[in-house]
Amino acid sequence: MTYTRKNVSTLTSGEKRRFVNAMLEVKRRGEYDEFVRTHIEHYTSDGEKGLRAAHMTPSFLPWHRRFLLELEKALRRVDSSVSVPYWDWTRDRTAASTPWTADLLGGNGRRTDHRVTTGPFAYAAGHWTIKEGVTDGKFLTRDLGRARAPIALPTRSELESALSERVYDVSPWNSTVTKGFRNKLEGWGTGRGSVTWRNHNRVHRWVGGAMVGGASVNDPVFWLHHAFVDLQWTRWQARHKGARYLPAKPPGVGDEQHGRIVARHEKMPPWDVTPDQMEDVSRIYRYV
Repeated sequence: MTYTRKNVSTLTSGEKRRFVNAMLEVKRRGEYDEFVRTHIEHYTSDGEKGLRAAHMTPSFLPWHRRFLLELEKALRRVDSSVSVPYWDWTRDRTAASTPWTADLLGGNGRRTDHRVTTGPFAYAAGHWTIKEGVTDGKFLTRDLGRARAPIALPTRSELESALSERVYDVSPWNSTVTKGFRNKLEGWGTGRGSVTWRNHNRVHRWVGGAMVGGASVNDPVFWLHHAFVDLQWTRWQARHKGARYLPAKPPGVGDEQHGRIVARHEKMPPWDVTPDQMEDVSRIYRYV
């Protein structure tokens, strides 16, 4: 049966409580830290050798779609009524708005060390100790809006710049491409400073703290953010009927991207699934 993913701002108090409780239970069972490790393991950049499955690559969207589904499976094993809500950062744009409330994700980190001290994921609550990719300590950190070097969340027009692209991705299939839906949504730009981070990437930077880098899964907002990114893929598909994941075939021998990216019918590690299989999830979930 198809289930729904809701806008986090529309959740009832009971839905918020069930989502939080399921997340905490997945963490208690040790499963959550496996997700953190998986993301760190597959956080490969252009400058590194080997296959890029999760970032700076066409499979950014199907890889994270499958990643979200795996987390959702874990949550639904705890409570079958739970799904991952999405955070529309073009609407809820301040540190005082949803999802930064005490009954959901908690608020910003304190000024001295960015430690989150409110909500169910605060270290003091005793249920959310950072164990993987630790940089600042065992506590969750945030720096919403980056007080010392402020940046703003992406706007609707910036998101529209990605949605208006007619092709999914283009050669050389990495962080340097300036055309195509995937990179305009993933958000690798040119130049210096905050302008180089667009859409998906800039949200990670805006949240700051644990959300910067390969261990960004340590902040539960990671999932709400990526659910909204995933929603954009479904909207792009609806707008551009017949547009498919690219590349359809792997780059040939001699191409600098040979063996470095996932083509439409190739499997994405660590799962036995292809981008082609992730293009249509209408029988699994829908957005409301």
